[in-house]
Amino acid sequence: MIARRHLMAAAGLLAAPGLARAQAAWPSRPVRIIVPFGLGGSADVAARFLAEPLSQALGQPFVVENRPGAGAVIGTDAVAKSPPDGHTLLLMSNTHTANETLIPNRPYQLLRDLAPVGAINVAHHVLAVHPSVPAQNLAELIALLRANPGRYDYASSGPGTPYHVAGEVFLAMAGATAQHVPFRGSNEARTALIAGQVPIMFDAIPTMREQVAGGRVRAIATTGPQRSPLMPEVPAVAEALPGYEASIWLGLMAPAGTPRPVLERLNAELGRILALDATKQAQERAGAQPMPMSIEAFDAFLRQDVARQAEWIRMARMTPS
Repeated sequence: MIARRHLMAAAGLLAAPGLARAQAAWPSRPVRIIVPFGLGGSADVAARFLAEPLSQALGQPFVVENRPGAGAVIGTDAVAKSPPDGHTLLLMSNTHTANETLIPNRPYQLLRDLAPVGAINVAHHVLAVHPSVPAQNLAELIALLRANPGRYDYASSGPGTPYHVAGEVFLAMAGATAQHVPFRGSNEARTALIAGQVPIMFDAIPTMREQVAGGRVRAIATTGPQRSPLMPEVPAVAEALPGYEASIWLGLMAPAGTPRPVLERLNAELGRILALDATKQAQERAGAQPMPMSIEAFDAFLRQDVARQAEWIRMARMTPS
């Protein structure tokens, strides 16, 4: 028994350098960042922003791959089923924490099949309407929706996305109803809004600000606890509906079982990039705030947000699919 124990210990010592070399060699080929949303949305922009500095720091290309569909389930499932070797990552958002309640039959469980890497940023939205909508401000829009239950539609970038949840919670708190029209991404939804096909939408402030300035849409309110510095002339929803707040946050995850040293290296590089002055300035222009966290802090944040999203979904009486 003693001899066998010595042999096993010796084998472990021999294997350890090989394991260390394998981990030290990461990444050994291009790394995919799968974005389970369409082109042009916040997640897509963040992934492409991070890809270059990660490539420079780690010596391999970081390639962004958009795989939208099924409320972010298709792309997320692809990552969950990928080898846990650090060469496939998921750019995720609070769509994923909402899906834990909204899509009970998805083929993965977020905190079982994926490992937290780190948070990226958080941003608030703007509630915008097509100019044909006969409401010039938030009070008039709420009155219009209450007087015409179910007559008006609102667009989102897909079921369970932060923009969808923002709309349903807004309607619940306003005591109003409208029909949800999901699209495959923010670009498609925004195009429909501008064309007047769908009259109402929650969207990213920087993108929609350009449309407001061009007169193609009308900004009604923003969704932070206070007015947005990017649109200070536009009131916050909370001014009329106290306690309302809606945001989109982004993070990075990897398949469960990815070696801890790989996760730690990714987390460290992500924190370094988010701390750069150039990053802070770019995020400010985008209406977002960097949100660096340790792996453990991000794990706790995810678990808290799953519970928070479930509460909002119940309040808004959103139906699981």
